[in-house]
Amino acid sequence: MSLSVPQNGVKSDDEPVIELFVKAGSDGESIGNCPFSQRLFMILWLKGVVFNVTTVDLKRKPADLQNLAPGTHPPFITFNGEVKTDVNKIEEFLEDVLSPPKYIKLGARHPESNTAGMDIFAKFSAFIKNSKPDANEGLERGLMKTLQKLDEYLSSPLPDEIDHNSSEDVKVSSRKFLDGDEMTLADCNLLPKLHIVKVVANKYRGFEIPKEMSSIWKYLNIAYTREEFTNTCPSDKEIEIAYGDVAKRLVK
Repeated sequence: MSLSVPQNGVKSDDEPVIELFVKAGSDGESIGNCPFSQRLFMILWLKGVVFNVTTVDLKRKPADLQNLAPGTHPPFITFNGEVKTDVNKIEEFLEDVLSPPKYIKLGARHPESNTAGMDIFAKFSAFIKNSKPDANEGLERGLMKTLQKLDEYLSSPLPDEIDHNSSEDVKVSSRKFLDGDEMTLADCNLLPKLHIVKVVANKYRGFEIPKEMSSIWKYLNIAYTREEFTNTCPSDKEIEIAYGDVAKRLVK
């Protein structure tokens, strides 16, 4: 599958030629489960640059792609014909070259936003790959602890939400995303992983993020209203298929 994004975007002569290659789904064409692919997809979408997206079927990787980026799995990009393959370096590069005034800056203003929730995916992976019933409770507790930390971060007011000249004491943050009311690089990194945790833990462990963690649910539900997230996200079915062999059954 190849598409131009934004689909109503009109490319001007001075814009770079960007192609994003992402993992294809089980049908070989749709968007597959890969939080790193979605991370770059979201960044480019948020930047407002016109770019092409090509899904790559890893079972039948075309010969021209083998030649373009030998030994490399998606995601990667070509920028004016130059191949770039490291996700973190691509993020830095795009933030540097797609800069104001033409493109928005996506870096978080508060350093803590970049590390919020950073342990969740590792704790989730340990939880979902475990096959020993006696270890399940402890691993679930570890996941819950990291989710609780994220919930607390999302509910705590950021420094710029606190008016030190006001007698009103702001106790709960009203922001929509990690770093404020707009998505940043921090959200592009965390949201795809958090969504996978929600889908997979429920499907294979019957685990749900507790409703009491209202700030996480608010965060996810707002993300689900944004096309930058929903249009770059694989279907729940694709995520479940991807974890079919990864999620281990609990066996005595």
